[in-house]
Amino acid sequence: QVQLVESGGGLAQPGGSLRLSCAASGFTYKTYAMSWARQAPGKGLEWVAGIYEDDHGTYYADSVKGRFTISRDNAKNTLYLQMSSLNTEDTAIYYCARWHGWVLDYWGKGTQVTVSS
Repeated sequence: QVQLVESGGGLAQPGGSLRLSCAASGFTYKTYAMSWARQAPGKGLEWVAGIYEDDHGTYYADSVKGRFTISRDNAKNTLYLQMSSLNTEDTAIYYCARWHGWVLDYWGKGTQVTVSS
């Protein structure tokens, strides 16, 4: 079955960096686009970034553009999110999701990112 397992979350200081990883299994990873989304405390789900299966297209929410970089390693079935210049508004649970058509059809359980001094 499809499994997505996020890791790499934790505590970061404002202005700091973190790199999230998502290990994928149970499907042909290289043939699917993938995304990251997040949910901040008391707020709704926010799409953060997406990447096409062939790594030729990446897309970002305006809130993270220029600070976050999504990437993938198809040989390792792994998705990444490099986050830099973090601020307190980036505090959220971050989810990895498979992007199929217009929907995110499978989700991981999430990893907590807290930005605080």
